[in-house]
Amino acid sequence: MALAASLVLLGTLYFYFDTRLDVQNQPNRALQVAPGSELLLKRSRDGHYVFPGTINGRAVTFLLDTGATLVSVPAHLGGTLGLEAGVPMQAITANGTVTTRATRIDALAFGPFEVRGVPASLNPGMAGEQVLLGMSVLKHLEFTQRGDTLLLRPLGGA
Repeated sequence: MALAASLVLLGTLYFYFDTRLDVQNQPNRALQVAPGSELLLKRSRDGHYVFPGTINGRAVTFLLDTGATLVSVPAHLGGTLGLEAGVPMQAITANGTVTTRATRIDALAFGPFEVRGVPASLNPGMAGEQVLLGMSVLKHLEFTQRGDTLLLRPLGGA
């Protein structure tokens, strides 16, 4: 009986702390593409702004990266997202120079924002599932950071 009670307690504690860590690591996971004029993001525990969105109507996870010139998509996601690999390009990344392939995203959306015809790259050096949301999209937005939150609005205010 004590063993069963211990297992139930351990299971309960595991799910409690696992859920808490998930909230800290992905505080924006419940965001949806929805009408509005601004988006408030919370910084994750590792200091990044990570949030859900869509590319060509398919769900993705974005990592906001002001140091990236283009939206950078892991190459292994290209087919799933309906992206065609174009001409080779050289990209200088934190891990060195890599040959990527140019592509164009028909529709990219997150929160209240949708951008069409987005220049992007397919990066074979990215093994994960996160898409780097670079300046080819972010140049259309105004940023206001306060503490651990980031407010995004269209340029020119709305």
